[in-house]
Amino acid sequence: MTRIFLCTILALALSAPLAAKARGWKVVSDQSTLQFTASYQDEPFTGQFREFDATIIYDPDKLADASFDVSVKLASVDTQSRERDQTLTGGDFFETRKFPSARFVTTGFERRDDGSVYANGSLDLHGVKRPVSLKVDFKPTGGGATLDVHTTLKRLEFGLGSSDDWVDIGKDVPVHAHLVLH
Repeated sequence: MTRIFLCTILALALSAPLAAKARGWKVVSDQSTLQFTASYQDEPFTGQFREFDATIIYDPDKLADASFDVSVKLASVDTQSRERDQTLTGGDFFETRKFPSARFVTTGFERRDDGSVYANGSLDLHGVKRPVSLKVDFKPTGGGATLDVHTTLKRLEFGLGSSDDWVDIGKDVPVHAHLVLH
């Protein structure tokens, strides 16, 4: 009897780390978006990045095991204006020939007093790596989930459009991603 009890305890102890891991999710690309809002001469416009990859490991009850790793192809920017898109990918802004992608990798998650969750990490954009926090809204939906993240980037901190030619462009850029996961 003692031997069966010890074997049961050992089996539970060995399986506990496996059960404690957060779930890995696959992003449904054609249903997911990565958007931003900017302004030119105080007139807002919306853009999105059509090509991005994300590795999402997340469970709101297991934040210590969660991680995000997101890469964005900057040349995939689409603001519904070909001229504006060419300007954004050019040498004065994203410089996509020199910096073809941006990457955000989490360093940890925190649950705040109000219950909201933030993903803290590092954004590497335009050759500049800076800390960024994303507000996370995760909603399970049957066998899948949706993940919405929000932040506001300060474009000048990443050296984007820093010449006098960009004075009419807003300095704060709200960013929102809506990911459908399964």
